[in-house]
Amino acid sequence: MIERLSNVALFALYQTTVALGLCLLPLAVAMRRVGLTLPVHRLLAAAERSYQKRSPAE
Repeated sequence: MIERLSNVALFALYQTTVALGLCLLPLAVAMRRVGLTLPVHRLLAAAERSYQKRSPAE
């Protein structure tokens, strides 16, 4: 039961980071034009690794 809850929480975290990345896309494009980068990809990659590590193998 705890493991299932943990998997659901990690999935929700992953989906939230994807949504956050999409919402920040216009800001990231604007920052890129001035030579700066917004490191959302690191957050998304970390959440994806955590979710895939915990999700059951199919």
